[in-house]
Amino acid sequence: MKPGLTAGMKKTSRVVVDTERTIGFMGDALRVYATPMMVRDVEITCKDLLGEYLTPEENSVGARVEIDHLGPTMRDMWVDVTATVTGIEGRRVNFEVEVRDALDLVGKAKHTRFVVDLAKQKERLEAKAAKVAALGK
Repeated sequence: MKPGLTAGMKKTSRVVVDTERTIGFMGDALRVYATPMMVRDVEITCKDLLGEYLTPEENSVGARVEIDHLGPTMRDMWVDVTATVTGIEGRRVNFEVEVRDALDLVGKAKHTRFVVDLAKQKERLEAKAAKVAALGK
């Protein structure tokens, strides 16, 4: 990881709650921001913030998300997803996140990401794939 990432750093991403980001099971007139999509937007914002401090040989993976979806955001509204770094422990980076629409705080989250070395990650995945293939024989 490059130097410079510190607790307190923030990044805000504005996202439009389009149809893809809404639930549909209550009918078209009641489409609102889906919790799984809020989780996705939280992870992407944190990944992007952390990514500014990674080398080309690194990336990050999500390890934990704790989220409270506090209220509805209607289709075609925007939300601001604001991630704040709360701690850095070696390869572990912790975040607190707020999700706000034009009127309300609609979500709060805690998220943990781990910085991974891409070459080592590839080795781990190849080893796991080999074990899975051996099970099929």
